[in-house]
Amino acid sequence: MARSHAEWKQLAAELKIEGRAFINGEYRDAAEGKRFDCVNPANGAKLAEIAHCGEAEVEAAVKAARRAFESGVWSELAPLKRAAVLKRFAALIREHADELSLLETLDVGKPIGDTTAVDVPASAYCVEWFAEAIDKVGGEVVPVDPKLVGLVTREPIGVVAAVVPWNFPILMASWKFGPALAAGNAVIVKPSEKSPLTAIRIAALAKQAGIPDGIFQVLPGAGDVGRLLALHMDVDCVAFTGSTNVGKLIAGYAAQSNLKRAWLELGGKSPNIILPDCPDLARAARAAASGIFYNMGEVCTAGSRVLVHKDIKERFLEEFKKAAAGFFPGDPLDPATSMGAIVDDIQYRKVLNYIDKGLSEGANLLLGGKAVHTDKGLFIEPTAFDCPSDDLTICREEIFGPVLSVITFSELDDAIRIANDTSYGLAAAVWTSNVSTAHQVSRRLRAGTVWVNCYDEGGDMNFPFGGYKQSGNGRDKSLHALEKYTELKSTLIKL
Repeated sequence: MARSHAEWKQLAAELKIEGRAFINGEYRDAAEGKRFDCVNPANGAKLAEIAHCGEAEVEAAVKAARRAFESGVWSELAPLKRAAVLKRFAALIREHADELSLLETLDVGKPIGDTTAVDVPASAYCVEWFAEAIDKVGGEVVPVDPKLVGLVTREPIGVVAAVVPWNFPILMASWKFGPALAAGNAVIVKPSEKSPLTAIRIAALAKQAGIPDGIFQVLPGAGDVGRLLALHMDVDCVAFTGSTNVGKLIAGYAAQSNLKRAWLELGGKSPNIILPDCPDLARAARAAASGIFYNMGEVCTAGSRVLVHKDIKERFLEEFKKAAAGFFPGDPLDPATSMGAIVDDIQYRKVLNYIDKGLSEGANLLLGGKAVHTDKGLFIEPTAFDCPSDDLTICREEIFGPVLSVITFSELDDAIRIANDTSYGLAAAVWTSNVSTAHQVSRRLRAGTVWVNCYDEGGDMNFPFGGYKQSGNGRDKSLHALEKYTELKSTLIKL
């Protein structure tokens, strides 16, 4: 049953928030009681004090994870039994959906309509999907000399550290721990210090579901925790989602230590190409607005560059402005709100600085461009620029906020060149009525996901997610994600 604005506010007032780390099956404070404040970006209110983990907690968690993994209590559990536990975990996430949605909304400023409809349900679905996959993925019997039996099997990699971002805290975490747990690993989740609440809460749900102590742990804290996990000689794999700059550091730490597997899902500057034979300009404009303003633009696949053909530019911009009018910041606890708050003051200032940069470099402001002044809230208007060239800073760098760059082109080859002229390669889109053009353009775009006549569609788990170039390596989602958390073993038996 849908709740009203008043009901969500009442629930928020009554909410009890857990802020301790979860290590070896129990909540505990950090050494010496170190804590940091968790603040609601929509109003500046302090939500909770969170355990500030450090070296002592990392050592305790890794030791517990190694012990639990080596015991076989999870890694050697029959696939059907492991699947049953993960299905219970997914069911508990659904059972506590309102609480988790509320935690997510308060923690990072997301609209409650989004967390209830997308973030939490999609997280439960992810865990359930990988639970269903556990007993569907087998090995190989290799054709060899008849005097031999040759087997190829996949085994869990061991202790997995999942360092996850603040823009989709519970969802991005589930994309890591879902397949990692399904494969039989022990997992340590390090949530962003900007968004620790849902990860901390679901740790108790994991235990309630039957996941053994030491197999699922959560270490809130600053960047040092991620660095210590990536450097740790007894961590076998680090999976990271976040900025490209930090991803490079994580890869370096992995290389400096035990050459642990390092899987990186990083930044993007995704192009959304509107060709003159676009089948529905109004729909393309609505998709473009949603592609950059959804989740306040704090999305790695955000369609932050719209490349529009000169012949249809004016008509497109008219439709885009109409669509953008449907996005305006408001109280995240109001189900009618379409845009929430920017996650924290650091990101807020960063986005405003990029807007100033666009103006100073000669971009034409089409809409927005200002902070929305509320009582201590961090809100920014949906913003779009018409850019005289693709060399402007706002056209080149990932802003991670509600700021769109519109770039004009006259020839298809120019559009492809501009689209690919970036260090990133996470996602892209093309709008055309010609199926041959759609195939040709999608092949030429250097991106891990290409949408045709839509943007950011396909929320199911069957599609691998990840990017080319400096958008990272490896893939989240799909059966390909299971591969990341396993090692291949060849076994030859002489008869």
